[in-house]
Amino acid sequence: MNIKHFTYILLFFGLYLQAQVEKRPNVLFIFVDDLRPDLGCYGNEIIKTPNIDKLAGQGTLFTKHYVQVPTCGASRYSLLTGTIPQHMDQISNEAIRTYISGKPEGEKPETFIHQLRRNGYYTVGIGKVSHYIDGLYGYGEDSKNAPPELPHSWDKNIFNAGQWKDGWDAFFAYADGSSRITKQREVKPYEAGDVGDTGYPDGLSAELALGQLDSLAQSQKPFFLGVGFFKPHLPFNAPKKYWDMYDESQIPLTASPGIPENVNLASLHDSPEFNRYKLGEEHPVLNHPASDAYARKIKHAYYAAVSYTDAQIGKLLDKLKEKGLDKNTIVVLWGDHGWQLGDHQVWGKHTLFEKALRSPLIVKNPLLNNQKKKIDKIVSSVDIYPTLMDMCGIKMPYKTPGRSMVGLVQGNDRATKKWKEAAYSYFKTGMTVRVPRYRYTKYFRKEEPLVEMYDHLKDPEENMNVAKRNPQLIKKLDKILQKQDTGLFDNNN
Repeated sequence: MNIKHFTYILLFFGLYLQAQVEKRPNVLFIFVDDLRPDLGCYGNEIIKTPNIDKLAGQGTLFTKHYVQVPTCGASRYSLLTGTIPQHMDQISNEAIRTYISGKPEGEKPETFIHQLRRNGYYTVGIGKVSHYIDGLYGYGEDSKNAPPELPHSWDKNIFNAGQWKDGWDAFFAYADGSSRITKQREVKPYEAGDVGDTGYPDGLSAELALGQLDSLAQSQKPFFLGVGFFKPHLPFNAPKKYWDMYDESQIPLTASPGIPENVNLASLHDSPEFNRYKLGEEHPVLNHPASDAYARKIKHAYYAAVSYTDAQIGKLLDKLKEKGLDKNTIVVLWGDHGWQLGDHQVWGKHTLFEKALRSPLIVKNPLLNNQKKKIDKIVSSVDIYPTLMDMCGIKMPYKTPGRSMVGLVQGNDRATKKWKEAAYSYFKTGMTVRVPRYRYTKYFRKEEPLVEMYDHLKDPEENMNVAKRNPQLIKKLDKILQKQDTGLFDNNN
């Protein structure tokens, strides 16, 4: 073979590889903070979420999706890396900062955003995608000098803090330009601001995202656009028009208002994050629950914040269609964990109960044939990494406990039958496994009881720990639990 022929072959191969990259689908990944599956598409007939509901109708709704850790930073670390906690600092909000920030490229684990970028994707991040608000780590640090939280993941990482000036104040923003921080917590945990959508930071993030989609529509490269919305994270602040969508008297109270039977209070908590808002009319704790009136007020605020976020998501989806990108863009909507709205007298996340661990997951892939509308199989956030790699035609860079869900989404009989329904979660002194009928939780602590089991067929709200009633079943569930017991809590006592 002469040099001329060899040159032609190289040129052809280069063009072929470029064409393969250009054929790959775009990805719009929407991260929503503290979003529980209280949405129209999940059966809530009161809340108003038309845009998310429409997305669910066009894609696949996962009814039983569970996160690995019920706190923001650690949940996002597991999602982005496809890993489960091996060390105690991997269940903290600093997990990403500890294991990814400042590390050299090529050190494992790596985020799926990093892998997409390495394989020809142009990657853009807006808002709270990792843990820190603007993608620059450090509470209260000068954004101009703060290092990036995901140093190898982004081609472009942008955020508009607006009148709040820095990301951390924007995260706890009130309509007058103040924040929970500047007000030294002398604020209420909710606000109905007499402002438009851009009167709070999520509206500014939506505007940034719309501008990026305008630019990305002109690109020859496939793109990954990650947009992280703050709401409905505390404070439950939203423009007044979203509050006005609801009749507070019609908002239902929780179906699990009391402490579950046969549990230790150590399995729960006194809602410290919620009670940081000093001007709240009530400060509910386990031995002094919120009044019905206040519970409705706070749920009203949460619903308004969800509807506000839903409206911003609608703007992104409309822009995708306007630009003709909807035909070649995978859309993923993911909640980083649930949130207990007075369930078991808790106002917050940070428990190993269903309400804190179950969150929304919707995937729309316009390039898949026979995409199922709803999947009731149990899936985990760690399954999302291999799923995205599969959908984008990229080989997984390392082995993870997660599995591609493409077979489930396509309704493949073999994949559906072989799917192992078990979701593992970890926090503080315990780990839990969710299987189709039961939730089994084991605590590594001094306070008894050390195990809890909830029968979701008879008790979907987890109001009664029935672990003592069936010791043989407990043994079986414990064996399932041990499959992903990484020894995280071995030295915890």
